[in-house]
Amino acid sequence: MASTDEIALDIPNFMRVYKDGRIERLTGTDVVPPSLDPTTGVSSKDIDIIPELGVSVRLYLPKLTATSTKLPVLVYYHGGGFIIETPFSPTYHNYLNSLVAEANVIAVSVHYRRAPEHFLPAAYDDSWAALQWTVSHADGGPEAWLRDHGDFTRVFVAGDSAGGNIVHDMVMRAGSSELGHGVKIYGAILIHPFFWGEEAIGNEMKNPAAKGIIDAIWKYVYPSTVSLDDPLINPISGMAPSLSRLGCGRVIVCVAEKDSLKDRGWVYYHTLASSGWEGTVEILETEGEDHVFHMFNPGSEKAGEMLKRLAAFLNR
Repeated sequence: MASTDEIALDIPNFMRVYKDGRIERLTGTDVVPPSLDPTTGVSSKDIDIIPELGVSVRLYLPKLTATSTKLPVLVYYHGGGFIIETPFSPTYHNYLNSLVAEANVIAVSVHYRRAPEHFLPAAYDDSWAALQWTVSHADGGPEAWLRDHGDFTRVFVAGDSAGGNIVHDMVMRAGSSELGHGVKIYGAILIHPFFWGEEAIGNEMKNPAAKGIIDAIWKYVYPSTVSLDDPLINPISGMAPSLSRLGCGRVIVCVAEKDSLKDRGWVYYHTLASSGWEGTVEILETEGEDHVFHMFNPGSEKAGEMLKRLAAFLNR
């Protein structure tokens, strides 16, 4: 019989899984309540959208003026390897306050189910359900902030890391399935997206230890995956459908120079640009920075530049 302290999987500074089934999340567990942010003037509140599954959203509304018009709607998916973090952590709450204020958008930050309590594809299904709930407000809907202030001709999806991976799945689904209510996704933001593959490419070949950790994360969160070339983690693999089917008109991919995932982001950008897809795609690489640096150091000059670039994307 295994000791209660015997470790099955250990990802430093991230999580620890014990052989008796316990999981210890080592970061991303703090939460803050919704509020009126005194710095940005952004208001937030929490809504349960599928209570029986524990799926909820945190809504963000920028400070309105007497001349305010309808605002773009941004659906945001947090990162954390499908295991850690929530929309309610100080990291994501503060970032959404800043992004909403800078871009003057309404945001819907999605709390999807996470592994190991709920292995993939639960997070993808929850994320799609939250997107459908959001766009239902184009025809009314229960939430006044969305119903009264949202411009549903300008719906965006965005996310970082695992959230960027989710964004890809959302726009691929939108390319083959109706969101409903006559709404289309206008644009997508993939920030340091969690894409991977069986064979190492580019700088991945220089760090086999990092590749081993990322391999292990994917296999852990999706036990029934076909392989590391599963289209959900490797959207340019031979098993993946063509990116020409992407169901939106504009995409920006953000990568960071020192990020282990950088090369996958560049390959995604080039593959999409040459796929025959009829939209426009752009890429932003931040020099000298690592994975989701803008979350860990939001006050830095480069994080500020990135925030302004994304705000401009949301308003074009």
